[in-house]
Amino acid sequence: MASLEGGQVNGQVEAGAWSCLWRQVSLIPDQPMDVIWEQGIWDICRERQSTHDRLCGQADELGYFEQVPVRVAQGLMPSSLVVTLVGLVVAALGVRCWQPEPRHLVAGVAGLVLLLSGLMSLVPSSWYTQELWALPAPPGSTLTVGYSLVLSYLGSCLEILGGLALTLSFHHCCKERRAPKLPPTPVTEAGSGFSRAYNNPWDTKDLF
Repeated sequence: MASLEGGQVNGQVEAGAWSCLWRQVSLIPDQPMDVIWEQGIWDICRERQSTHDRLCGQADELGYFEQVPVRVAQGLMPSSLVVTLVGLVVAALGVRCWQPEPRHLVAGVAGLVLLLSGLMSLVPSSWYTQELWALPAPPGSTLTVGYSLVLSYLGSCLEILGGLALTLSFHHCCKERRAPKLPPTPVTEAGSGFSRAYNNPWDTKDLF
């Protein structure tokens, strides 16, 4: 279950990292009314809504990719994906759904890794959102938030919550360490009917 949820979160963050719809630019002057630009952190696409013709690889004439929030997102989003994969592997080894008892310490470490990954994707998403209307765009155009940015937010928040949930495993680990270790108690045989001492059968034979 943890791996399934982690895979869904990872897919949302991955969509935000590689998709080219962090910002949508519409009503561009000197362009047809149905033309929109879809800007991400790696590419700019031009789409005509009436015909659904879409062409990516548009030239960055306004210096969009040179902006600091975009550069930061280009570095942190892929790094967050790598850290997420590491966290999912560690979580699988710690939760151990195929075993009756999990490894609480390993699961807690996986929670810290996933928490770090969620923060690494949340920071560029938040910064980009704050600077969305300040990033270069044609004068007079309309700017809106793209779905990839929303997915990045959602995936980051879910990943942080999942990481916090796994870090609660440290509590179980501490309880196990603090619990007093009682010495093994001998098996009491009172009332069992088998409490007599062992007798050598050869000694019994000698009595006869």
